[in-house]
Amino acid sequence: TGRVLAMVGGFSYGQSEFNRATQAMRQPGSSFKPFVYAAALDNGYTPASVILDAPFEMVSGGQVWRPQNYGGGSAGPSTLRLGIERSRNLMTVRLANDMGMNLVAEYAERFGIYDKMLPVLAMSLGSGETTVLRMVSAYAVLANGGKQIKPSLIDRIQDRYGKTIFRHEERTCENCNANDWENQAEPELVDNREQVLDPMTAYQITSMMEGVVTRGTAAGKIKLDRPTAGKTGTTNDEKDAWFVGYTPDLVAGLYIGFDNPAPLGRGGTGGSLSAPIFNEFMQAAVEGTRPTKFIVPEGMKFIAVNRKTGMQAYEGDPDTIMEAFKPGTGPADVFSVIGGDEYATPEEILKSSPQANQAVTGGSGGLF
Repeated sequence: TGRVLAMVGGFSYGQSEFNRATQAMRQPGSSFKPFVYAAALDNGYTPASVILDAPFEMVSGGQVWRPQNYGGGSAGPSTLRLGIERSRNLMTVRLANDMGMNLVAEYAERFGIYDKMLPVLAMSLGSGETTVLRMVSAYAVLANGGKQIKPSLIDRIQDRYGKTIFRHEERTCENCNANDWENQAEPELVDNREQVLDPMTAYQITSMMEGVVTRGTAAGKIKLDRPTAGKTGTTNDEKDAWFVGYTPDLVAGLYIGFDNPAPLGRGGTGGSLSAPIFNEFMQAAVEGTRPTKFIVPEGMKFIAVNRKTGMQAYEGDPDTIMEAFKPGTGPADVFSVIGGDEYATPEEILKSSPQANQAVTGGSGGLF
């Protein structure tokens, strides 16, 4: 519904009226990445698409920009799923570069994260400033199957005569005002909110962020009794640590950082600092409520794929995951890598899957 159930913007309103949840402009860091991936999934990519995770550099204005993964290093060709689970900066930059930053900016504005986003590659890593409320509202769209969410602290306003002069709820209910039952049609809630994202794309990115919680940068930090999706975020020099996540019914997010940005200290990441706070809050928030599952859109199909190569898994494959695909899509028949023109085939990829080995060495397209 977009109803804001709880908000904390500081220690004491008496000491400071500044609301850090709605007014503090902060870099979201990697917590912005799901919207880069959502733009990709909405435009022909799949969770099993493979992108090169390797050093990247770009010259702009006479300056050389060399982004790095947190902690350094790179993993070579990896699926989109692995990229978001492990929060790989180099993969995100290559993905944004491949589809174009104008598209990324369009989606960021569509979700309400920014009013006007500068379409430069650094923005794909969450270098632009926004607020916690905007980020949580954007994640709420993903949790709501791609339907637009507008946050509100007020449900409705009535005048002194009881007439409603403002109503936040945009959905209308047909036949809800009948006083008597006269065999009319059953009441129906009509959701006329804007469809910001394909429901199948929303489910795919949700599934990928469930992997963040179970296997990725937040692994072991979130211990709820229901499906949970989310993303960590850590800015340069560990100045801000983020976590934004959701269950099927509730979305929450936070950042930790000084008012005058300064390093939080070694290991001050979204996974180590913010995810445990999210977990503690959500455990209290959902206590006594019935767990539900994320809704799978009609027509979505699940195929067993190798989690590293993105190709269809073979019988007995030890690293298999059931991946969600839209109709007409599926795992690739030929192992190909976005950004692979600068890459030589690694031995570990050839060993990871018989299908990948055959595709790379069989001369039927190969690695590119």
